[in-house]
Amino acid sequence: MRPANIVTSVSDVLAGIAISGFLINANFSADDIFPAILLCISTIGLYGGGVVFNDVFDAALDKIERPERPIPKGTVTIRGAAILGSVLLLAGIITAAFVSKLSCLLAVSIAIAALVYNKWSKHHVWAGPLNMGLCRGLNLLLGISVVISSISEWWFLAIVPIIYIAAITMISRGEVHGGSKRTVDAAVLLKSIVIAAILLLSQAKGMLWWTIIFLLPFAWMIFTALIKAIRTPAPQNIGKAVKAGVIALILMNAAWAAAFGMTGLAFLMILLLPLSLWLAKAFAVT
Repeated sequence: MRPANIVTSVSDVLAGIAISGFLINANFSADDIFPAILLCISTIGLYGGGVVFNDVFDAALDKIERPERPIPKGTVTIRGAAILGSVLLLAGIITAAFVSKLSCLLAVSIAIAALVYNKWSKHHVWAGPLNMGLCRGLNLLLGISVVISSISEWWFLAIVPIIYIAAITMISRGEVHGGSKRTVDAAVLLKSIVIAAILLLSQAKGMLWWTIIFLLPFAWMIFTALIKAIRTPAPQNIGKAVKAGVIALILMNAAWAAAFGMTGLAFLMILLLPLSLWLAKAFAVT
């Protein structure tokens, strides 16, 4: 299930909610914030289902490369995992449908994108990283869809997580047999572009210094691991760089919230970081 990763997917949605402006006039009653809660539940189902199907489609390969995973280990059957994955994806779609038709459409798109990645595109050099990035980009839009009119204004921001996750996915292919310095260098460039984009937007919104508070630890977390991977692109260092990149999404999403004036939410989102780090020690991230 990769619970540490699921926590980061919730932060995607929270960032989208911050971008939408939904919380600006909210009185924080149960009824008022219920749509936001539903979207957080939706992404848990969608991400969880996507991860389960990843293991279903990789069952044969995992017997060789990832024997510690539940299916090759014999903890769960392929059929049982497929049923669980289907239930989770369906739950994510149905939950989003209670918010709006647009949210439901985005949830369906995330489910389809995840399945396409797991079954086909992950085996392609460029299609795989872009497809995986698309899942995260759509997840950000899922959060923004809490205010339907905000989608038309901020849809292009989904490009940022697409670039970021594409960079992580590129280097993740070296987790088993080791990576190449060229690939890690490309990941550094792409992640630098992501930071620059968030800084530019935060400056335009007049929230530059608040955003920097979150971007500094974000940059430290991802680049310290990447530098080690550049020096020695061994499987262990590549794995650490991937793990750091995934969990650091919480900091990146907090930066989004700060850039849009939701500093209170940004600091609350930081509380997800120790939770994700704790879960990462107990469960696999990749």
